Parts: sequence; structure tokens; C-alpha cells
Amino acid sequence: MAFNRNVIVNYIGYSWSGMMGIAFLPSYVKALGADAYGLVGVYTVLYAWIAMLDMGLTPTLNREVARLRAGEHTAESIRDLLRSIELIFAVIATLMVILVWLGSTVLMDYWLKSNLLPRIMVIDAIRIIGFVLASRWLEQIYRATILGMQDYVYLNLVQSVIATLRWGGAYVVVTFFAPSILYFFVWQGVVSILTAIMLMHRTYRLLPQSKRAGRFSLTTLVKIKKFAVGMSMSTILTFALTQTDKIVISRMLPLDQLGYYMLAASASGALLLLVTPMNNAIYPHFSELEARKNWTGLEDAYRLACEWMSAILIPAATVLVLFSGPVLLFWTGDVHMTKKVAPLLAVLALGTLFNGLMNVPYMLQLAHGWTSLSVKMNTLSTMILIPVIIVAVSRYGTLGAASAWLVLNLVSLVVSSHYMYSKIFPHVKWKWYRESIAAPLGVATIVGVILLYITPEVTTRSSSAAVVLASFLLIQTVVICALPNLRKITYARLRKMLAQSQSNE
Repeated sequence: MAFNRNVIVNYIGYSWSGMMGIAFLPSYVKALGADAYGLVGVYTVLYAWIAMLDMGLTPTLNREVARLRAGEHTAESIRDLLRSIELIFAVIATLMVILVWLGSTVLMDYWLKSNLLPRIMVIDAIRIIGFVLASRWLEQIYRATILGMQDYVYLNLVQSVIATLRWGGAYVVVTFFAPSILYFFVWQGVVSILTAIMLMHRTYRLLPQSKRAGRFSLTTLVKIKKFAVGMSMSTILTFALTQTDKIVISRMLPLDQLGYYMLAASASGALLLLVTPMNNAIYPHFSELEARKNWTGLEDAYRLACEWMSAILIPAATVLVLFSGPVLLFWTGDVHMTKKVAPLLAVLALGTLFNGLMNVPYMLQLAHGWTSLSVKMNTLSTMILIPVIIVAVSRYGTLGAASAWLVLNLVSLVVSSHYMYSKIFPHVKWKWYRESIAAPLGVATIVGVILLYITPEVTTRSSSAAVVLASFLLIQTVVICALPNLRKITYARLRKMLAQSQSNE
């Protein structure tokens, strides 16, 4: 029950946060222009870059705090680990600000292609981005600790409030006060500093009482070295896989093309907003069960999580792929923008679906402390992807980059999952392929294609909303019916509700 509650709480919080992050994007493009919004794409890439500096420490901290609940740590050892990571992150944050400030002119002159924005404005924006990155970097320590303690209600409440301030406040700033990309980033920095302070306060209230304060401990860091190094390599390679397309586009194409691509990537990235709440709930839960050696409970939790992930991801992805035009028209209200972005969204959304379906198996690997598989797979994928994207962008522009992302994730889904099941729960492999992937994806595609052909063309926001909502609800229903465990759970709850209503009568 606690696990189901945690998943639900996470989805409520992340749904609101995700809605705030996505709802205002077309308004930013209109207020700032596609060229200036391209700088938000630069910020996104740089933010992904700093994940490489994490050295695997925050996912390791999350795992170790979860293991604290299973008796694997003392109050002193977990506080020492937290303080050690805090000091490392503080040093990196300081260096980050300095390096971005000093390198702002290099980034402007040798990376970006801006024909409309003044050079000094772009340089100033990059410098402000350095401060925003440092503050958001520090947030990660405390967020990881709170997730490990499974305090999801507080975390999601804070993240919902902060997301409203971050994105809703930025909309107010650039729409009513100063339509400038500089003020957009200043606002982001202020909100990030506030977030870090709130999360730090909560973290120290959650940790068990100790006779002494935490202190830097090299011994504590050495104990987590193996897992942290594996996570660090995985993070670096994940960055290369997920950000290469944006880096190549920003280098080879004008900023307005990056702006349109980022709009499509943000819309398809909404699928990953559906993945993150599940990951945040299952990773510490899996880690705790693994530490207790509760293999039956772990397998049951894993199989149910796989079905939940498919039920959540597949309907939304099917709508984004088949109804990308109506989705964008409803979201942006701009026919011209919709025509430019819709093909990109369809391809990126399908690739993101395959990427998302790999997450529950990946969380199971991490709970077992097994990082080498993802490192090997991502290394091979990176070696192939980078030259492919360069060629694809040079020949086909942004659509070439999106297509490379799709093919990469489809191959990874098949290959990496096959090797994982050779070591962990091998008897589950074919059930997972058949019940959690093939069956729900097949029925969703069939129903989606039928709806696509019988639905009349939409030209207004209201008609787009009706088509998207009706299609999603119908596809969601058939997908749940195709998933055996969720079908049983749903049927049992419906019977219970019906019995209660009859008894009340």
C-alpha cells in the first residue's frame, strides 16, 4: 500500500510540475522569439553537461539512504556521507560559475550561430546561466536524500510550488515586465536558490539524530567508490546519447532551428516526466528489498512496476506520435509553429517511448548495484550515434537527428533488456516482452490508427483538445485491459466500488 501511495503521490506532484514546465513554453517563444528561446536550449544542454560532474554521487546517495532504512548505515555514517558530498558539490559549483563566466565569449564565438541577437546579450545570458546551473546543481544533493528517505509528500509539494514559481513566474516576467532572455534566466536563478535552501532544511530534519555533526570522510567515500564510478560512467554516456543531437544542431544549424527542435524535444520529454515519478518510487523500494534479500517481493514489485510504466507511457506516446498536429495546435495555438514542429514531435516521441520503457529494468539493475551493463551498452551506442547524427543533421536537418534518436532507443530496448534478463529474473524475460511491451503497444497502435483515420481534421484549439482527450482515454482503456495484473486490479476495484454503491442503496 505504501508503494502504491508513493507512486500516486509522485505522479500528482510531477504532473503538476511537468504541466508548469511545458504549458508556458509557446508563450516564451512568442515573447522572446525563436532565436532567444534557442538560448534556453543552450541552457538545457549545459545543465545536462553538469550531470557529468556528478561522478555518480547523487544516485549513490539515494541508494545508500534507502539502505539506511534497512539497517545498512548508522546515523553517523550517513551524515558523514552527506557532508562529504556537500563539500565536493560546493567546490564544483564555485568552479562552474567561474568557468562559465570566463568561457562565455568562447561559447558565443565558436559554438552558437545567432543572426538576430546582439553579441553582448548572448554573452551576458551565458554568464547568468552559470549562476543558475550552480544553484540547480546544489539542489540535487538534498533531493536525492529526500527521495532515499521516501518522503514523497513533502518533496512533491515543494516541487509543485517551485515549478509554479519557476515557470509561471518567468511567464509573468517576460510577458508583462521585461521581454528579455536575461530576465528569464535571472528569475530561474532566484527560484533555484530558494529551492536549494528549502530542500537542505528538510534533509537535515529527516536524517536520524546523531551525537555529532557530519564531517568529511574519505573512508566513507571509498566504500561507495565502485557503485559511484559505475553510475558516473553511465551518466556521462547518457549525456552523450541524449544531448548529442542538440549539440550538433546548435553547432551546425541556426538558433531558430534549435528553438523549434527544443520545442519538439520538450513536448516529447513530457513522456519522461511520466517516467521520473515511477523511478523515484521504485528505485529506493527496489534497493530496500534487495538489501533485505526479499527476492519474491522484489520480483512482484518489479513486474507490477513494468505494467504500470507501460500503462502510463504507451497511451500518451501513441497520442503524441499519431496526433502530434492536434497536440501542438492545442498547446501552441499557432498553425505555423505546429507545421514546423509536428513531424519532429512524432519521431522524437516514439524514440522517447522506447527509452522510457527501459527504465524499470534499469532501476532493477541499479538496486542490485550492477552498473556495468548500461556502461557497456551506452559506450557502444555513443560510438555509433555521434557520427550518425552528424551525417543525419548535415543531410536532413533536425528530422535526421530525431530519426537517429528513434533508431538508437529501439535497438537499445531489445538488446540491453535481453542481457539484463540473462542475469536477473531470467524467467521473467519473455513475459515482460509479451505482456508489458508487445501486447499493450500492439492494441494501442491498432486503436490509434483507426482513430486517426476516422477523426476529421481539426483547425481550432477546442477541437484539438477534444480529439486528443478522447483518443487518449480510449487508448488508455484498451492498454490497461491488455496488461494482466493491472486488468485484475482494475476489475477488483470496480467490483468493490459497485458493491459499495449497491450496499449504500
